[in-house]
Amino acid sequence: MKKLVFALPLLALASCGSTPPAQTFAPLDYSYLPPILLKVSQVDVVNNYVPTPSQVQVAGLDPSPPADTLMAMLHARLQPAGQPGTATVTVQSAYVDNVNGNLTGAMTVDLNLASADGRATGFTEASVSASQTAPDSSNPDDTRAALYALTKQLMTQMNVQLQYQIQKNLPSWVSWTSSGISPGVAPAASGIQAAPLAAPPGAAVAPITTTTTTTTTPGMPAPLNGNAAVPSYLPGAGPATLGSTP
Repeated sequence: MKKLVFALPLLALASCGSTPPAQTFAPLDYSYLPPILLKVSQVDVVNNYVPTPSQVQVAGLDPSPPADTLMAMLHARLQPAGQPGTATVTVQSAYVDNVNGNLTGAMTVDLNLASADGRATGFTEASVSASQTAPDSSNPDDTRAALYALTKQLMTQMNVQLQYQIQKNLPSWVSWTSSGISPGVAPAASGIQAAPLAAPPGAAVAPITTTTTTTTTPGMPAPLNGNAAVPSYLPGAGPATLGSTP
């Protein structure tokens, strides 16, 4: 009996030590994508969205809160090219929520362009949404993983839609280069398969100031983005890649 009594605390300690570690999630970083150079001297990024109490609670469970993730991407990708004028990028919505057992999310971004004298001269908007069934589990890591996946899906769609809408509706406001890559910006070393902004026919093309040569072995596929937290998609392909119509 004494041996059994002494053994019970050891079993309790063993069970505590077998608890699996909490799941970790890589930051959703989109700084590897080519910047979109706008013909303005200043780009202001603001968040006008006021989430509901439910959305605040759900975003608190998301390893990559949608508003923060979207704002970071906009700051990284939309850059001024130096010409007179101002661009105002406004987040109108950026949320994830749990509605009757369904995880839903949406993002809307407006881009307003103004000349040096303050006149409104250009506007476009990109909007995306997604949903999935909430996990049927009491494990909080399952919920966090589902919210992370939903935010990642929304960000993938937004990167596609935002670049597409700018190319379609504001082509004269984009600083093009012959290769589609902004001057002075070298391709990522990881060989990410992301389509840069290619100049449309007849658009003014800026000279390239740097040259980078990449050698690929014949018959070997190009290397993919090595960051598992971000997708290797084609942001210049347009909404057709998402199953919607232009």
